Amino acid sequence: MCGRFALATDKKVLELLYDLELRGELTPRYNIAPSQEILAVRFSPEDGSREPVRLKWGLVPFWSDDLAIGNRLINARAETAPKKPSFRDAFKKRRLLIPATGFYEWKQEGGGKQPYYICRKDGSPFSLAGLWERWDKGEQPLETCTILTTDPNDLVAPLHSRMPVIISREEYDRWLVPGTEAADLNELLRPYPPEEFTAYPVPRLVNNPVNDSSDLLKPQ
Repeated sequence: MCGRFALATDKKVLELLYDLELRGELTPRYNIAPSQEILAVRFSPEDGSREPVRLKWGLVPFWSDDLAIGNRLINARAETAPKKPSFRDAFKKRRLLIPATGFYEWKQEGGGKQPYYICRKDGSPFSLAGLWERWDKGEQPLETCTILTTDPNDLVAPLHSRMPVIISREEYDRWLVPGTEAADLNELLRPYPPEEFTAYPVPRLVNNPVNDSSDLLKPQ
């Protein structure tokens, strides 16, 4: 599962990473939670470029009559998303990248759950694999997204039974372009090698999404 993540980096770093221009300010966020608006990058059919967008985290399928379904669809299992009705159309046509500088997982320790922060050893941003949808049954269109998860690598396995799918920079185009074959996509859904990442315990303040400061990243 991926239920919280962070994005705290310079705007220029993301522009170089994705080869695009971001409009407006990029406010550091240390405790991004479901139902909140998040930054994502997707393929633009108009000119074939990468397009930055702001979407609500919690996917609402285009066919759904109930917006509340998004509260249950913050993650999609990579193994079943290509066939599951809630995700299969988006998996085929509407894939995106979600910039992050780290994500959180919780481990049962003693009498409670201890949050851990997983990030690159050098602190640089990386990309989570996601799907997006456009819902047109309300007064205003609503665009939403979900994060794909897979089996954990050796770093995350002691903390949780799932981890987000991470797409390497070399594979951005293969993931984003709608015409990529299913077999090629499946190759990208494996656990990301752990060597570049680290994990350490952080304050339980992260349990409350109201808390959003760099204090959340202090090692415990």
